[in-house]
Amino acid sequence: MEPTDSYPVKLYIYDLSKGMARQLSPLMLGKQLDGIWHTAVVVHGKEYYFVGEGINHCPPVRFSSILLYIHSTEGCTPLGEPDSVVDLGFTEVPEEILMEHLISLAESTYSVDKYNLFDHNCNTFSNEVAQFLTGRNIPSYITDLPSEVLSTPFGQALRPLLDSIVINPGGNNITGQR
Repeated sequence: MEPTDSYPVKLYIYDLSKGMARQLSPLMLGKQLDGIWHTAVVVHGKEYYFVGEGINHCPPVRFSSILLYIHSTEGCTPLGEPDSVVDLGFTEVPEEILMEHLISLAESTYSVDKYNLFDHNCNTFSNEVAQFLTGRNIPSYITDLPSEVLSTPFGQALRPLLDSIVINPGGNNITGQR
């Protein structure tokens, strides 16, 4: 039996509120939220994510630390450095197979017209890709966030406005469409 290659899979987690959710959520929602999460899966040297423009990718931010000093290089989203990185394990899925899978998703489940801030967003995409690559889910505090917000009277009142919001942090659409 030939040895198989395995590739690390990471989840990049960004707080779109830049700390404001933690400060304002108790007043506005009556419950503590630690952030408004945007996620991306990093594998094969690319950061993959779903936004209002479809499935995109870009080079991930790379970290090098020297005595707790963190310096990032590359990366293309205006979100900057992720607030945290979760190691999802390893995959044996080669980049070519992943790209075939992502193009299929971009033409069906995650096409441009399917984005919805609460029901079908970057986090549902990251969760599906993580399962495909590693068999693992992303953390539930991320996937449960929409239902937490919508379980409050303020969340329900804001839903029509929030449904119209589309997150587009830039990058390259995997199908070449915008």
